[in-house]
Amino acid sequence: MGKVLIIGAGGVGTVVAHKVAQNNNVFTEIMLASRTKSKCDAIKEDLLKLYNVEVQTAQVDADNVDELVALFNDFKPELVINVALPYQDLTIMDACLEAGCNYLDTANYEPKDEAHFEYSWQWAYKDRFEKAGLTAILGCGFDPGVTSVYTAYAAKHHFDEIHYLDIVDCNAGDHGKAFATNFNPEINIREITQRGKFWENGEWVEIDPLSIHKPLNYPEIGPKESYLLYHEELESLVKNFPTIKRARFWMTFGQEYLTHLRVIQNIGMARIDEIDYNGQKIVPIQFLKAVLPNPQDLGENYKGWTSIGCRISGIKDGKQKTYYIYNNCSHEEAYKETGTQGVSYTTGVPAMTGAYLFMTGKWKKPGVFNVEEFDPDPFLKKVAESGLPWQEEINGDLEF
Repeated sequence: MGKVLIIGAGGVGTVVAHKVAQNNNVFTEIMLASRTKSKCDAIKEDLLKLYNVEVQTAQVDADNVDELVALFNDFKPELVINVALPYQDLTIMDACLEAGCNYLDTANYEPKDEAHFEYSWQWAYKDRFEKAGLTAILGCGFDPGVTSVYTAYAAKHHFDEIHYLDIVDCNAGDHGKAFATNFNPEINIREITQRGKFWENGEWVEIDPLSIHKPLNYPEIGPKESYLLYHEELESLVKNFPTIKRARFWMTFGQEYLTHLRVIQNIGMARIDEIDYNGQKIVPIQFLKAVLPNPQDLGENYKGWTSIGCRISGIKDGKQKTYYIYNNCSHEEAYKETGTQGVSYTTGVPAMTGAYLFMTGKWKKPGVFNVEEFDPDPFLKKVAESGLPWQEEINGDLEF
């Protein structure tokens, strides 16, 4: 049905490319672009062997609007899937507007010089995308992404009013490394070490990093210590579902991971400002990224499961109701199919799903939208068919 251009050839980009190739009746022409073209070429070879699908590749600097525009004008994609770094969201959106391309990403913008993310920068593009007749779909990974669609599905089918929302993210896998992050180390560490935040009674409540935690029970996994973080989908969900009284995000971390993280912070390796080293300017967290294991290489020895979902409480037909909707994903199965670990898989499959719904006209309207603003039903049908089936528990005994 149309051309798609994927920017980014890391773990998530690899999964997106696999899933797009599996749906080549809809994605009729595919290009994969990255700063390092050899990464794209390696993925291209795999897709040809596995699916007999030809993919074009290109080198591009996603920080450079002119380079992006030149590439977009040459290939003329109907949709650009951005699975590069969150720092590059705005340059890619600018290039899409200039070249007349639609846009989809998996994580919201954050500036390089501050560990701070919010949607205001991207929401500010709404009028320009509307006037251009283009669609921009924001946050179409798992969290944000599937968790936001889960919430929309619950609001559509199970609640008259959602009052309490807990998004719970457990990685119960073991990659056998002393310390490694499951996605870009720089982004991961910045996210975890900033102050926590949750929504309660119409305002944001800030807390010290990782200062609130408790064990939560995860299906087929059991109890895991879970820490309250701020996560970007909370910002859009409390805006789009104004009956929410409290919204929180929880993520599991092992003690060994937290010990390493504390040491990294204590010795200054989590700093995001430039320092002088032997006459060169370096950013400590970027140097750390260079010496840590590449998240893309963790899959081969990864065992266990991820479990991510939404625990929701509210009112239906005047009665209290609880609802839990979630997915469990096997790291081993993700690796067998795509050569990546489960965290990359759970982000890449939803990105393809959102792109599929755009291409087939179900998620297509001018403007800038978070995923919960679209119909959740076709998304959940397609994402389940594509490797991330979901389960639900109604009126169970949930911890809030």
